[in-house]
Amino acid sequence: MVELWLLRHGATEWARNGRHTGRTDLPLIEEGEAEARALAPVLAGHRFAGVLVSPLQRAQRTCALAGLASQAQPCPDLQEWDYGRHEGITTAEIRAHTPHWSLWRDGCPGGESAPAVQQRCERVIAQAEALALSMAGPGDQPMDQKVALFAHGHILRSLAGTWLGLGAQGGALLSLATGTISVLGQEREQRTILRWNVPNHSL
Repeated sequence: MVELWLLRHGATEWARNGRHTGRTDLPLIEEGEAEARALAPVLAGHRFAGVLVSPLQRAQRTCALAGLASQAQPCPDLQEWDYGRHEGITTAEIRAHTPHWSLWRDGCPGGESAPAVQQRCERVIAQAEALALSMAGPGDQPMDQKVALFAHGHILRSLAGTWLGLGAQGGALLSLATGTISVLGQEREQRTILRWNVPNHSL
C-alpha cells in the first residue's frame, strides 16, 4: 500500500494572476510562504519513505518551509508543464487568438503535449513506488510507505490522472489550489484518490 502525498507549492505572483508559470523560476510571495509554513504541523505527524521535489525554487522553498528539506531529492520530472509560447500569459489571452484552446487537449506550441507529460508522470510514479517499497520491511506499517511530492498545479493534476488510469488529460477534471495537500492511494487493488485539494487546516 503506497500513498503519494501531492503538495502544491505556495502562491506566486503569476499563480495569483492566472498566468501560466512553467519553467519560469518565480519565488513564493508572502502569502505563499505562509501557506507553505502551514503545511509543517500537518506533515510532522507523518513519516515519509521519501520526498521528491521539483527543482524549481517555488517547490523547493515550499518543501523547506514545510519541514521536509532534509529528505528532499530533486526530481526533474516533477517540473511544471513546459508551456512553450504560452508561458507567462493567461488562458483568456491565449483564447483571444486561439478560440476554445485547452491545455489538456491541445498542449502548448513550442512546449509539451499531454502524452509527453504523461510519460513524465509515469516515471515519477515508478520512482515514488520504488522509494516506498525500498523502505518497507516486514515490520513496517503502511504509514512507512508514504512518499511526498512537492510540485506544481498542472503536473500534479496530470500525475493524479495518470495514477487513476485516465492519462495526463484526466487532470482536467481536478482543480488544485496552492498550498494544498492531496493523497493518492489504493482501495484493495484499485488506485484511488484518498484526499484532494485539502486546505491544510482541515486535516
